[in-house]
Amino acid sequence: MPLVDTKKMFEMAYKNGYAVGAFNVNNMEITQGIIEAAAEKKAPLILQISRGARKYASMSYLRAIIDVAVAENPDIPIAMHLDHGDTFEVCKQCVDDGFTSVMIDASHLPFEENIKLTKKVVEYAHWNNVVVEAELGQLGGIEEDVVGVSHDDLESHLTDPDQAVEFVQKTECDSLAVACGTSHGAYKFKSEPKLAFDVIQKVADKLPGFPLVMHGSSSVLKEFKDLINKYGGQMPDAMGVPEDAIQKASKMAVCKVNIDTDLRMAMTAKIRQVFAESPAEFDPRKYLGPAREAIKAMVLHKLDVLGCADRAAQCL
Repeated sequence: MPLVDTKKMFEMAYKNGYAVGAFNVNNMEITQGIIEAAAEKKAPLILQISRGARKYASMSYLRAIIDVAVAENPDIPIAMHLDHGDTFEVCKQCVDDGFTSVMIDASHLPFEENIKLTKKVVEYAHWNNVVVEAELGQLGGIEEDVVGVSHDDLESHLTDPDQAVEFVQKTECDSLAVACGTSHGAYKFKSEPKLAFDVIQKVADKLPGFPLVMHGSSSVLKEFKDLINKYGGQMPDAMGVPEDAIQKASKMAVCKVNIDTDLRMAMTAKIRQVFAESPAEFDPRKYLGPAREAIKAMVLHKLDVLGCADRAAQCL
């Protein structure tokens, strides 16, 4: 089957209390690891492409890799999503390039300007049968070109539930990324992680049935942090979103959970291990292959955490 949008995925996720994993792809090995896990778990899947990924690999290569994945897995619904588009022009280009879902992130703009830009993207995307994710409120941390607010300012930039209602009504976006205390990158928290579940619940109560999205939701898994540090890395203070918190959110109204940092850490940890244990190794297949397997194992685990394993058929 061809690429799909996220409408049916989110409808089923909301109805059945789970979330769909949205994983960032940058090259063939990362994509293969993700796809193999989704196929094994029979899970719906969102493949996200950021500006950094397009710059690194070029859109033509990424699209060709994804097209092969789609052709080889006809029973798995796969959406191709633009992650953090920041201008109308970028979103328009991705719509024209065949994306089935785009995100316009104008959360850094004043409320009315966010509405104006988001609505413009929605009008063009909907005209071309593409769905739109928007963002209201601001996350913390740094990831590629996305620079969030400082950790100390997170609470003052959480999504306002009343504004969320007005925003969705005026823009007609299809899903909304909410700021609920998460951050981009591997250093999400300075102390015990706490999410604003009350914000998620209030938005859900005011927008019943409407799908919400959690960005900055990698868990910075200990096994990979320990491997990275064991083999020369320096990530002692890295801290992510606890998986039980992600599960709780997915049973509320969060239908899409973004995961990128955990992919990077799984790949980096395994490559570091191979280089440390086999310092004479120079065949890329001998370290990229294990890295791909590490990504697959991590994604298999995440699909169980999100509750979307064995849900592919209902999303077709």
